[in-house]
Amino acid sequence: MQAAIELHKVSKTYPGKKAVDRLSLSIPGGAIFALLGDNGAGKSTTIRMLNGLTPPDHGSLRVLGHDAWADAWQLRKRIGYVPERPKFYDWMSIVEIGWFTSGFQKRGFLDRYLDLAEQFLLEPKARLSTLSKGQYAKVGLALALAVEPEVLILDEPTSGLDLLVRREFLSSMVRLAGEGRTILISSHQIAEVERVASHVAFLSKGKVVLAAAMADLRDLVVRVRFRCDGPPPLASSLGIVLQEQGMGGKWQVILREPNRQNLSELQRSSGVSDFEETPLNLEEIYCALLQKREGA
Repeated sequence: MQAAIELHKVSKTYPGKKAVDRLSLSIPGGAIFALLGDNGAGKSTTIRMLNGLTPPDHGSLRVLGHDAWADAWQLRKRIGYVPERPKFYDWMSIVEIGWFTSGFQKRGFLDRYLDLAEQFLLEPKARLSTLSKGQYAKVGLALALAVEPEVLILDEPTSGLDLLVRREFLSSMVRLAGEGRTILISSHQIAEVERVASHVAFLSKGKVVLAAAMADLRDLVVRVRFRCDGPPPLASSLGIVLQEQGMGGKWQVILREPNRQNLSELQRSSGVSDFEETPLNLEEIYCALLQKREGA
């Protein structure tokens, strides 16, 4: 599938800190791609560069075939963007901010925005300065979705939203992806992301720790449990060890890129019993990968 977003060895340094370090990613068209990582992992900086808000120091970023920095003006009407902390003219009403923004957008924007505002149960005449955090976030989402973007970039999009609205919003992301739109989400809501994401990348200290399709993760990172009479096998022979625990002859190891041949031989070994291999959920993978990274 053709990539809608491509990053190649992208680096960005701020005074005293390297925010992004030779980051490479390829995001296919129609994907719901999740960026996961702790605070300071480089997610927001990456998103700002993709939106043409800051240039990379090195490397290249392309969105829909265009250079994200040099051609930012051509991408304005093709990208929807919601920052983590949206900021508008708070003296305007909900209707007025839509009317104001429509002057920069294609025909039909205002009608779409007003429809979305109604779906989000926003009072049209309410001043932005009077809105709650969740209502303010809904305004940002409505403005971004009303663009009918080919690429939608969301930085912590469900922050401040109640549970039912978050679920409804994430379900709408699946519908948009089904229409061929590409969605990039940076979020701390790992369990919610797991419900909708088709691809995921784990970031730490500005670098990609692992990037894969969700369908492939269950084979890339696994948990192996077994009982062993005598010394256990060398865990590193089974794959890249993320976590290892053993007590009283019972062993558990979490592996990245498991060695299938060696695991099969271990399962058949004399003295090994109760062998079990299970996939991990996204939160467990997140913790295992990033703890290993921090430990390294």
